[in-house]
Amino acid sequence: MIHHVQISCPAGSEDTLRAFYTGVLGLAEITKPPVLAARGGCWFRGNGIELHLGVEADFRPARKAHPGLIWPDLDALADRLTSAGHPVDWDDNFPGMRRFHSADPYGNRLEFLHPTD
Repeated sequence: MIHHVQISCPAGSEDTLRAFYTGVLGLAEITKPPVLAARGGCWFRGNGIELHLGVEADFRPARKAHPGLIWPDLDALADRLTSAGHPVDWDDNFPGMRRFHSADPYGNRLEFLHPTD
């Protein structure tokens, strides 16, 4: 079992991340412990997942590595992402799964999946 996945982000990106992870994806922001909050970044939870966005001084987006997130309604999410100007690249090469890839506002790759069985 995995508790959370951490994704890197640039310093000062919290408001943009909140707009994407809560506003577009619909995840809830969760409070970071004070000692960790001082480092910047933000944490989100929903749909059985927890994502931690942590500030990295020499940030470069993860364009290959990515979290694979099981999502209850891929079509609705794809519509929200497209409407918000984010890429949606469907891929049918994973047997037993419907899936697509997208990216957060800083270019981090995200994969959203739903079992077909």
